[in-house]
Amino acid sequence: MPTRYDAWKLLCEYTASESLRKHMLAVEACVRAYACKSGADEEAWGLAALLHDFDYERWPNQEHSAEMGHPSEGAKILREMGYSEEIVRAILSHADYCNVPRQSALEHTLFACDELAGFLTACAYVRPSKSILDLEVDSVKRRLKDKLFAKGVSREDVRKGAEELGVPLEEHIAFCIAALREHADALGLRGSL
Repeated sequence: MPTRYDAWKLLCEYTASESLRKHMLAVEACVRAYACKSGADEEAWGLAALLHDFDYERWPNQEHSAEMGHPSEGAKILREMGYSEEIVRAILSHADYCNVPRQSALEHTLFACDELAGFLTACAYVRPSKSILDLEVDSVKRRLKDKLFAKGVSREDVRKGAEELGVPLEEHIAFCIAALREHADALGLRGSL
């Protein structure tokens, strides 16, 4: 199986946007933390999370086509490069419009962490400190109620993700904040703290 270094090279080849790269790193941090907590394969889970949006810039798929665009184009590339079907299927399942029902723990975890990692990053950026280090669950919950804040983030997917994991939303938020704090510098989320 390709290594994390191989995955990072592939991601950088297809993704120029620094913010999209950091999003994939943030999702990877959260998913790896869940893999560690549950005793799952951290490498496989990490690769799925790191690569889940690598094809988005090239094939954004605003039409939500199941066969063309993101993530279907990326899935074809990953299969050609020898990534496991477990990883490819998890990536396909994170986009509901691909009609790949989420079944495995990895699939549920990737879906649950994707939107939330993006939302937590947005929450950190609007803090006076611009930091994840002082972001609290209550603040995130208040922001979730504000429909104009980070309006591209599906609140329904955030809630559904926690449900699919079988954990209360507050616990999921706290867990992901902790995972992002571990990587604050790499993610550009240390801010002024």
